[in-house]
Amino acid sequence: MITSYNQKSCGDILVVTLTPNAEKQIVTTSGNVTRISNAETGQATGFNIANVGAELGIIGENGQIFLNEEQINILNANIKSAGFDEIMKVSPSKLVIGFVESLSNHPDSDHLHITQTKVSDQKSLQIVSGSPNMKAGIKVVVAQPGTMMPSGALIWDGALRGVPSSGMIVSGRELHLPGAPEKPGALVLPNDFGEIGDVFDFKKGATLYTNGLVDTNY
Repeated sequence: MITSYNQKSCGDILVVTLTPNAEKQIVTTSGNVTRISNAETGQATGFNIANVGAELGIIGENGQIFLNEEQINILNANIKSAGFDEIMKVSPSKLVIGFVESLSNHPDSDHLHITQTKVSDQKSLQIVSGSPNMKAGIKVVVAQPGTMMPSGALIWDGALRGVPSSGMIVSGRELHLPGAPEKPGALVLPNDFGEIGDVFDFKKGATLYTNGLVDTNY
């Protein structure tokens, strides 16, 4: 579940994204709650909830919001009172520290590589990357499927030139980190930055380039 809040351009709207938008959708509004669903399966793909910012205590915020259990309970009460059945659960950030375990050439590209990247003790993802500094044995930042990037872009499962790719290995530029170079290239983290599976710490990451802690010569 991805939640984002917008008060500036769209008014007091909380957007809940559950899955990628379906090609054919059904939009149903009840009170302040709008349910978006897949027209073929009936599965909810998201909700737009109006005038809930004060109730959640998020007035003044814009962009992605991570809700705690109390806020999730308020969200569920709004959805239920509107007559919908879905129940939301607390969802931590999916932007985590990963470790590139292996690297192989893409069969249909001279610059893409297929990585097996560990994102927890029990989980590895196949991620296709075109970063010129990609190699095995490095710590990176992984946007797992279901991540909202600082730009507002949503990351889902996909494929690059026919090879499945689950998420994205990201650059400092894509994370909007101060001093990040304006060129393609994965953010390669220092070994002591954090443990595999830890949520990426933006406050700590803000000094990586300005303090010369990462190599930008590639």
